[in-house]
Amino acid sequence: MAEGAPVAPNAELFEWPKKDKRRFLHAVYRVGDLERTIKFYTECFGMKLLRQRDIPEEKYSNAFLGFGPEQSNFVVELTYNYGVSSYDIGTGFGHFAIATPDVYKLVEDIRARGGTVTREPGPVKGGQSVIAFVKDPDGYIFELIQRGPTPEPLCQVMLRVGDLDRSIKFYEKALGMRVVKKVDRPEYKYTIAMLGYAEEHETTVLELTYNYGVTEYTKGNAYAQIAIGTDDVYKSGEVVNLVIQELGGKVTRQPGPIPGLNTKITSFLDPDGWKTVLVDNEDFLKELE
Repeated sequence: MAEGAPVAPNAELFEWPKKDKRRFLHAVYRVGDLERTIKFYTECFGMKLLRQRDIPEEKYSNAFLGFGPEQSNFVVELTYNYGVSSYDIGTGFGHFAIATPDVYKLVEDIRARGGTVTREPGPVKGGQSVIAFVKDPDGYIFELIQRGPTPEPLCQVMLRVGDLDRSIKFYEKALGMRVVKKVDRPEYKYTIAMLGYAEEHETTVLELTYNYGVTEYTKGNAYAQIAIGTDDVYKSGEVVNLVIQELGGKVTRQPGPIPGLNTKITSFLDPDGWKTVLVDNEDFLKELE
């Protein structure tokens, strides 16, 4: 580059993710029995079944569940592939989390319906928050967090990463997230960072966990990705490209419309191999109509 050449275009581009209208849309993962999971999530967690579709020509079905409409809330997108009854969750995926006013009561209800409790309700080690952990029929872990009323009860996706500083930089620069909380627990040899687009109690956050000395995890084939809304898939894709060149990762789908659906998306892997899909906000709302 010539001396004194302007570098403004990139600087301006890097501002885009912070100005963009972003929110977590859904988490996508695979289950071995769609009806069984729908029953568990609606009866045990109190989620609503928002929509369901079957695509026989591609041999899969999916269902969308959450605590509010997809237009405003984060939801789970469950995928059932014909004939596949179980998946490997791997060691990298951590948990989803649900905020509830009464963890003790929710755990009682879940147990009464045959759910597996993997950590009894009670305060976190060395803290005040009351939490519990339960396992769904496919083995996905859900953390239950005691909190007052919130617009978004489906409040966390936790993933393990091999270099926390690199991951924080990636999600800040590529996706415009900010760190809303960071906790280092040397006595338990881990550090966590919560990243998102608003405060933890108001919205869904991505919880990244670094376990001291562990740089790699297995991905399994169960958890797929998170989807995030954007006002401009092409511009967002340009930013992601630049950040990947700097920090690592890989573009898995160039920005453009999905054939037959016309919703514009782009997808990529972060430096640890976790996948994110960016979805055009307007197209997404049209899809819901």
